[in-house]
Amino acid sequence: MASVETTSFSNPINALISSTWFGYLARIVLTFGFWGSGLSKLIDFQGGVAEMAQFGLEPAVAFNIATIITQLVGSALVILNRWTWLGAGALGVFTALTIPLVHHFWTMEEPFRTMEFYVVMEHITLIGGLMVVAWKSR
Repeated sequence: MASVETTSFSNPINALISSTWFGYLARIVLTFGFWGSGLSKLIDFQGGVAEMAQFGLEPAVAFNIATIITQLVGSALVILNRWTWLGAGALGVFTALTIPLVHHFWTMEEPFRTMEFYVVMEHITLIGGLMVVAWKSR
């Protein structure tokens, strides 16, 4: 009887995760933070430049342009499932680099140290998700 329950439950789940639209939706949701940020920095370019300058990234204009390109192109590659390994890799490296450049919790006082530590943990988890996407896209 347990196998009947498992089978009746797994058929709709298998149909869902096997569907093309679900793959697109999953990749859109996974990359939302990147393409949302990239569009924001593109639409409010001066705001993006100010953000780069705030973190000491100079020349701020060049860093903003590089960030926009990395976030938008990397997201597009993952969403479209074309050269997914490259898009996921670029977003993963980008995310890893933000840790020592922006989220250096080890230099902060409490309560900011703990808040930034949790941001870093989320970044590491996101990198793991991008690694899974690259692995499964082969």
